Amino acid sequence: MEKAECNRLTQGNSCEEQETTTTTPCQLPTLSEIKREIPAHCFHSSVRRSMSYVIKDIVYVILTFSIMYQIDKSFKYGYLLFPIYWYIQGTLYTAFFILGHDCGHSSFSSYPLLNDTVGTILHTWILVPYYTWKVTHNKHHKNTNNIDKDEVFYPQRGAVHEASFKNYLLYWLPGIGWFHYLIFGYRPRGINHFNPFEPLFYNKHLIGLSFTLGAYIGMCYLMYFYAISIGFISLILYHLIPVFIFACYIVIITMLHHTEIDVPWYGDSEWNNVKGQLSTVDRHYGHVHSIIHSIGTHQIHHLFTKVPHYHLEEATIHFRNIYPDLVRINDEPILMSFHRMWKIFINQRSIKKDVRVFTYSKAENYENKKIF
Repeated sequence: MEKAECNRLTQGNSCEEQETTTTTPCQLPTLSEIKREIPAHCFHSSVRRSMSYVIKDIVYVILTFSIMYQIDKSFKYGYLLFPIYWYIQGTLYTAFFILGHDCGHSSFSSYPLLNDTVGTILHTWILVPYYTWKVTHNKHHKNTNNIDKDEVFYPQRGAVHEASFKNYLLYWLPGIGWFHYLIFGYRPRGINHFNPFEPLFYNKHLIGLSFTLGAYIGMCYLMYFYAISIGFISLILYHLIPVFIFACYIVIITMLHHTEIDVPWYGDSEWNNVKGQLSTVDRHYGHVHSIIHSIGTHQIHHLFTKVPHYHLEEATIHFRNIYPDLVRINDEPILMSFHRMWKIFINQRSIKKDVRVFTYSKAENYENKKIF
């Protein structure tokens, strides 16, 4: 393929240009062509290896809790170490989520019952409704960076957004946005992950949804029992704050996977599967990258959801070597990226109704009135 032509697709035009013009697509490889360049074993999961990560992470969570509990009870000022505990345990809870995420994509194993059982246990512990989230997340994968069909953080046609306390709150406490999404979805295509009568869930997914809600109710009762036995403050300190830290992680990760100034969003008439899956960004999460199971290595995950997390890095190396013009990498520190892109997203997410291809532009070059 011609490099210059392909760059027109991967780099995109300016925000202002793309509200009136359409990018000419290059001759992209098919998924089958990309798959042939990646070692076959990268597409195969191992129950033993997948379960080893589950057991390891559970041991780490228990160990972290036990150490902090002993410190708090044995030392007068042990409570001063709680912020360190929250960070470590919140990171490990994020690792729980990623393993459950593999279960939802069937990249954990080739056994559906095992996938859903492990996924339900891991996600319920961190207050995620596993099965309903699995359904909406797979819908996201089927419509990645489709302005008209994607699930979250998509540009909104014809919407008018004003400065609000909510924008600032989600910037400083992004975890609140995660629970808001679970209950209300992302407007205007909202969905309640706890409502069995949502059209997306009703009938076809009723059994899976019922098990998920049953497990969730059981987890709520377990927390209630802990609170009345040990104390509500203890529940907050040892579990709910780490859950909130995980929620902050997942909002930041989700946004940065698909929101960057050179990443195109396509109207439904322009979108296709390969273009959509390539519109995601690989990012490295520093010292926690491997702890959260390399989820920042995201292009290959979107191209091939059956690649388990422990093969993502290897598969990515082969993809980058063969298709360097299709690679998207951002090496900016994560919190700096979130700080930069959140403001750009808030200021530029309202687009014209007839936009066919859209990319965000650098804030200093964007002439619209800023609301953040």
